[in-house]
Amino acid sequence: MRSRFTAVFALTLALAASGGTTAAAAPQSPHTAPTSAPRLADPHPCAGKPGFTCSFLTVPLDHRHPGRKDTLRLQVAIADNAGAPNGVLLFLTGGPGQPGVPFIDGISKRMPELAKSHRFVMIDQRGTGESGAIDCPRLQAEVDGSDIEPPTPAAVGECAGVLGDRRHYFTTEQTVGDLDLLRRALGIRKWTVDGVSYGTMTGATYTASHPQNVTRLVLDSVLPHVDPQHDDMLYLTGLRATARVLRDACRAAPACAFDPAEDLAWLARTRKDAVRIWDMLVTYEFLDPTYRDASAVGGLGDVVTAIHDARHGNPGHLDRLLQALDSGGGDPAEYSSGLHIATICGDGQFPWGTSETSPARRRAALDRTRKHLPARATWPFTSETAVGNGFIQECLHWPWARHTAEPRRTRLPVPVLLLNGDHDLSTPLEWAREALRYAPRGELVVVKGAAHSIQNRERGTQGREAVVRFLNG
Repeated sequence: MRSRFTAVFALTLALAASGGTTAAAAPQSPHTAPTSAPRLADPHPCAGKPGFTCSFLTVPLDHRHPGRKDTLRLQVAIADNAGAPNGVLLFLTGGPGQPGVPFIDGISKRMPELAKSHRFVMIDQRGTGESGAIDCPRLQAEVDGSDIEPPTPAAVGECAGVLGDRRHYFTTEQTVGDLDLLRRALGIRKWTVDGVSYGTMTGATYTASHPQNVTRLVLDSVLPHVDPQHDDMLYLTGLRATARVLRDACRAAPACAFDPAEDLAWLARTRKDAVRIWDMLVTYEFLDPTYRDASAVGGLGDVVTAIHDARHGNPGHLDRLLQALDSGGGDPAEYSSGLHIATICGDGQFPWGTSETSPARRRAALDRTRKHLPARATWPFTSETAVGNGFIQECLHWPWARHTAEPRRTRLPVPVLLLNGDHDLSTPLEWAREALRYAPRGELVVVKGAAHSIQNRERGTQGREAVVRFLNG
């Protein structure tokens, strides 16, 4: 999971996206299904990325029926150090919606010790990237990469029309099949897997499904790969985490003389834009993990004070932040909102069940949930905020689609390192603790004061050093 603001996120990572034209409005037209062992085709130097080779992997559209004709052609980037002593490291980006290839040189520079000891590999997961992004223009314009901003039903309907019957095939289950074909095409028996944000969902699901193929697993900014409470799509954990995170921010000197969680609770019950405030908070963390830096966001920072002032009759600062961090308008090649909706709706468990529940029955189930959610489940926000989030509202209107069940095996039997910032609202620390239960050989490293995506964005070195020790030590 990752909030919108791809452009700022990319600048923060110091990762330069590769050039090229915007992708077509739908995934690639059908190719002839491969009849031989998987291979990487058309190898060539990655443009603007010395030391990396790009190529293409052809995969079946539907891994449940791999003999059918429809296929996808996915771009792959591989470091040229084929003799790396610790083998291949597959690095998975998040979203879902982010490509992988544009970021391989940047993450290699952020993790130079691992770039020497491992051969980095990244892939544009199906439905992403300059050669394969799903392009839903209206959805992209309204929400871009936001998890929380709800799109209009018309935008959801347009995207469903763009994908048509292909909407069934952009789930994590299908991506896991792609990844194992990539492993085979590389000619390796095992590799290290490292996922960030929704990439942790993908990486953990792959590991649970193919544990014999994974040496070690890194989960950075964790979304659990199983949802036994069936409430992750309501984002209840994230709603509740805002109180903990803002209160912790207020303990730093100079300490606040007020309770920011009480201020936020008051706003959530008196203003009509609580979902928008929540979305802004999750985006804000990418720019200022302290939540109190007045110089952030072009001088509009210190969101804690903005919330406090708004409660006390001065909403101007908060309203300017809402405007500055509003959603929409990004390039689908950099972040595909079409892929995001197809994956979330196909993967998720919702108040009405799954994407295989008739759309006509969903609204009534959602209304029951809204009425019966206790205040403690959502505070400092409300049940209206929970059911109004983007996951719920986009999938409420998504047409019937095949659901991907959670992996038959949920245990992660390999050594696992989990990383999480305690100021992360996109994938809160509580989710990492939950995921640790499925990793008997797991270790959780909490990075104090850090927000989302430790390996890419941590201001210190604690998290990256933990990864190096885990993989090289």
